[in-house]
Amino acid sequence: MTIKCKDIILATLLLSAFSTHGGLSAAEWSGVVSGEGRYFFEEGDFGQDQEEFSVAIEPEFYHRWEDSDWSVVFKPFLRWDSLDDERTHADIRELMVRYVGDEWELKAGMSKVFWGVAESQHLVDIINQTDFVENIDGEDKLGQQMVVLSTEQDFGLLELFLLPGSRERTFAGEEGRFRFPLTLDENNPIYADEDGKQRLDGAIRWSKWIGDWDIGLSHFSGTSREPLFVVDSANPLQPQLRPLYVTIDQTSVDVQATKGAWLWKLEAMTRSGFNEDRYWAAVGGFEYTFFGVTESGADLGMILEYQHDSRETLPVGYQQQNVGVLGFRLAMNDIPSTEALFALSYANGQSFMNLEASRRLGDDWKMILEARLFSVDEDEGPTASLLYPFRNDDYVSLTFERYF
Repeated sequence: MTIKCKDIILATLLLSAFSTHGGLSAAEWSGVVSGEGRYFFEEGDFGQDQEEFSVAIEPEFYHRWEDSDWSVVFKPFLRWDSLDDERTHADIRELMVRYVGDEWELKAGMSKVFWGVAESQHLVDIINQTDFVENIDGEDKLGQQMVVLSTEQDFGLLELFLLPGSRERTFAGEEGRFRFPLTLDENNPIYADEDGKQRLDGAIRWSKWIGDWDIGLSHFSGTSREPLFVVDSANPLQPQLRPLYVTIDQTSVDVQATKGAWLWKLEAMTRSGFNEDRYWAAVGGFEYTFFGVTESGADLGMILEYQHDSRETLPVGYQQQNVGVLGFRLAMNDIPSTEALFALSYANGQSFMNLEASRRLGDDWKMILEARLFSVDEDEGPTASLLYPFRNDDYVSLTFERYF
């Protein structure tokens, strides 16, 4: 499913017209507009520029009908980018109608769902596709069409997902940063299932708080959101990569225990479909918070996590099998909500450093600073690490957001 600007404009006009003709008596609009500047410390492998600027808008429309259990939310997203035509894109992050009954809830449309507790990797988060051109950290997601039936009882929260069709991952264009060495033919993906991206997927999840423990159990059956890559050598002089989306079954568990200043976290999953054998992967660790480390009352958290994958050989584009992650989270607990997160991932001589910091500027503005540094042993070659294609993409970015 490809979202175009005209689709978003049409949906916005329909909702606005509906709200002004009595269908919605009190429409509420809010959202955020942002401007982002990036500077890369080196020229790209293919001569890409070192400077990049973009602007984005993500408005949100919400209404709940008076004396009714029905509500609707609409959240489109648009970005224009000076460097990468593929990063200039639009998406409907959410367009959801919701009905809340006495003991159950029904939602239908497009939305985003997050599962997981770990800081460094979200193994169990599988409902939505990653919007990779937005950010390489995997936190930004495309909207997913779904029907969700849920009920919360004494035994916990039970959710059933019907997912008609899947989204294809976005990738940087030829002029963009964080691109692959070969040209990516993302317009001609390969699907293992004969129904292609129109396959009907499904998922079920149970979650519950039990004392200090937050537990979730999930199962997903459908098209993998993580593509494999196949080399298309139809033109030997210009080979291309084609994304391959296989059909998988994934069963997972996520657990978080809150013990005073300690947060213990675990995400684990077992999956079939990528090869003949079922494999498992896990990420786990802890976060310990030192409260009141300064006279002003700032808190400092220390994060330690470990990632493991049971496969002896990982496909191109996947994380290393054993990754250690050390991080620190600083919360100043001041009026502008100044926060910072630093993380270092290390595996087999390859490392990735990440810094994210933010601070509110008045009531309506927010400033966000990001820096990412990659350290790769170039003698190992391009297939030795997921980070190799990004070895010259170290950058720092500054974003200003305006909320309305």
